[in-house]
Amino acid sequence: MERSKQKQMNQNENETDAVINGHIDGRVKIPGWSAGGAAGNPSAAPSSSVMESWREERTRSLEDNEMSLPSIAAAYTTILRGLGEDPQRQGLLKTPWRAATAMQFFTKGYQEKIIDVLNDAIFDEDHDEMVIVKDIDMFSMCEHHLVPIFGRVHIGYLPNKRVLGLSKLARIVEIYSRRLQVQERLTKQIAVAITEALQPAGVGVVIEATHMCMVMRGVQKMNSKTVTSTMLGVFREDPKTRDEFLTLIRS
Repeated sequence: MERSKQKQMNQNENETDAVINGHIDGRVKIPGWSAGGAAGNPSAAPSSSVMESWREERTRSLEDNEMSLPSIAAAYTTILRGLGEDPQRQGLLKTPWRAATAMQFFTKGYQEKIIDVLNDAIFDEDHDEMVIVKDIDMFSMCEHHLVPIFGRVHIGYLPNKRVLGLSKLARIVEIYSRRLQVQERLTKQIAVAITEALQPAGVGVVIEATHMCMVMRGVQKMNSKTVTSTMLGVFREDPKTRDEFLTLIRS
């Protein structure tokens, strides 16, 4: 009885995945296809039943921006008063509106969908060597302190009969970074979005970033950097592929 109960619990754990902003947290599961199998057999076609949660993302519209701007500005006015400032003095008269507009820009990734970026930029191509775009500038906002995170993103993938327009990799970074974020989640979201859209043999994403919440407050370590990585498919399973990617992004 106890053994049967434990077996059922393990099965439930295997069938349950946490969702991160519309994406599956963890290794992407592509029914009927494995990254290792695709690498060993380049002609193997990925299953058409691949999960496409990236198509269903909730977005913030321009109309939402217009409607919420007054309330965000009012909140900044309250913050200024709480800090002991006078929102009516000359230098601060327009600050709440400027700050509200800036915050909407900093989080404009909520207004965009990955599918709108990628729809016309996925091409059939018989290319099975690694594709890397590195040193992509990234700006984000720490969701814990609402202060900037900035750094560089390196992306590599091993195609499986399909490639993505190179600039679209940078656009994916922009969409997910322009949100309230933690770096660990941002790294995984980028990797999973590419995997779900292209169904490649594997994807690797590395982010090197400076967090102002560590630089200008708290421990105040000016030169600290945080490095995170997500490896999917052959990038996770094959050490040689992973090492090649890590070597190339450092070159």
